[in-house]
Amino acid sequence: MGERKFLWGVATSAFQIEGSPFADWATWDERLRAHPDVTHHYHLYKEDLKLLKEIGVNAYRFSIEWSRIQPAQDRWDDMALGRYLEIVRILREEQIEPVITLHHFTHPRWFLEKFPWHREESILKFAEYVKHIVEAFGEVRYWITFNEPNVLLLGGYLDGCMPPGVKDQTSYVHANVNLLLAHAEAYDILHGRNAQAEVGLAQNMAVFAPYRSWSPLDRFLARVAHRYYNLSLLEAIRIGRLRLRFPIFKKIEVDLPLRGKLDFIGVNYYTRIHLQFNPFCRMGVALRYEDREGNGLTDMGWEIYPRGLEQVLREASTFGLPVMITENGIATADRRKKDWYIKSHLDILEGCLKKGMDIRGYFYWSLMDHYEWLKGMDARFGLYRVDFETLERKATPVAKFYSFLIKRRSGTFLL
Repeated sequence: MGERKFLWGVATSAFQIEGSPFADWATWDERLRAHPDVTHHYHLYKEDLKLLKEIGVNAYRFSIEWSRIQPAQDRWDDMALGRYLEIVRILREEQIEPVITLHHFTHPRWFLEKFPWHREESILKFAEYVKHIVEAFGEVRYWITFNEPNVLLLGGYLDGCMPPGVKDQTSYVHANVNLLLAHAEAYDILHGRNAQAEVGLAQNMAVFAPYRSWSPLDRFLARVAHRYYNLSLLEAIRIGRLRLRFPIFKKIEVDLPLRGKLDFIGVNYYTRIHLQFNPFCRMGVALRYEDREGNGLTDMGWEIYPRGLEQVLREASTFGLPVMITENGIATADRRKKDWYIKSHLDILEGCLKKGMDIRGYFYWSLMDHYEWLKGMDARFGLYRVDFETLERKATPVAKFYSFLIKRRSGTFLL
């Protein structure tokens, strides 16, 4: 395989830092009305990219906002495409590896109105978008087709908290199948253009634990949630069969042409969730975030649980593919808590590498403060603090600390 540098990076998503008037989310959350352009990154991207050099990362994971590239079904915006091409050019000049996410939750409004994921035509429309992108960016090496498809499917088709806001099990199953087939189409398109492309998914993975260790129902829910939420999509790609056995479903199995269409697994890890059986809650499950180890909670209310990173990396590694930590971060204004969060998770990462896990990179979430889905502008994940009124970017002390950690560890993380 030869020597391969470990990818030290930060991650962003286009809509969360630049917004888009053509996207479904632009009108979904009323909190965006006060900040429709969010951080104005769409216009300030050249200045923002300089922050990567300040930190000293050698990789940058970012997404392309589909709704800007194709604002109407019959219209492609070459100027918007050229802006993303300029980002790649700047990154290459600075010897920073671009890692492009094709789909990070948002859609053009016309897509959601006419071809949502529970309709079969969605596969073709997504493939048309991917072809358009790949023709322009074909030599980029690292691609992520979908960010957290499990979250998109649950939020959009069971809970209804995300576009398209459906609460229907049959539509959920259709959307699950179509999204997997769209990933397979994108995989083939990317490899058809560039044989050296490495194509993955960014899978949100959490540690699930019983709220009451003595409760057989709580323990059962934790096991089922782990299999369903963390592993079912990855397993479908490995064996070519989607199997759903979540308690609200009958047994569902669908054979799909997916086998082998994944080059690496992206892991987004944040927290541990305790599950409690409660017949009065939706799907009979209460989700609880407990500070049972005294590490505290984030400003999102999530438990800080570094040990869980090894658990999810070990699970992801069982699929026999390289792994990247494509997101890991904390929303907090407490500098010491953020310092400890980063260092403790990197200590776990280092231990996993020493145990022989094939982990190729780590991307902190996020480069700068941004709009957080359904939360607004108050979740401060960024290494750079953003004043949403003046648009000033200001380095937090944690940015320098992450830079120090990269320099200290980069010499030992060679694969």
